[in-house]
Amino acid sequence: MEQLVAPWRIEWVERDDSASAEADEGCVFCRLPERGDDRETLVVARSAHAFVLLNNYPYNPGHAMVIPYDHAGDYRALDDATLLDHARLKQRTFDAIEDALGPDAFNAGLNLGGPAGGSVADHLHTHVVPRWEGDTNFMPVVSGTKVIVEAVEETYDRVHEAFAAQSDATVTETGAVRVDFD
Repeated sequence: MEQLVAPWRIEWVERDDSASAEADEGCVFCRLPERGDDRETLVVARSAHAFVLLNNYPYNPGHAMVIPYDHAGDYRALDDATLLDHARLKQRTFDAIEDALGPDAFNAGLNLGGPAGGSVADHLHTHVVPRWEGDTNFMPVVSGTKVIVEAVEETYDRVHEAFAAQSDATVTETGAVRVDFD
């Protein structure tokens, strides 16, 4: 018998399905930054045109997504201000994750529509995945199981603190760190 212990998942098991169904209408990347409780929704940082969301089902601790507020599935549809802001927020995300978690490297990839967009095909987003030397292990290959070594809420606190320590950064009333580039 195989067992996987994940006590933090009890919140998902005991959730109110009726409230969840109502809240799940529309694009999740458009809804989450509007909810008003950034820690609960895992929005860790914001800029003028984009935000950083920790992945609820991370490949590794610190797996984040940098997402423009504009609902667009085509990278070419973004205006110059959004493109620059998105790129600069990615830089700040690399810095924050490096300061918080000390990875050896990163994988970063832009999801653009259709099958590349995963469960959100029509709102582009860039994944930033911290990597450590030797982090590829036998569990996914042998048993189809990925071992996550830290609860996402604990990672949120560490990455949030690193964002807050950056220059021109302030904590907003909704909880995320506001990053200004001007």
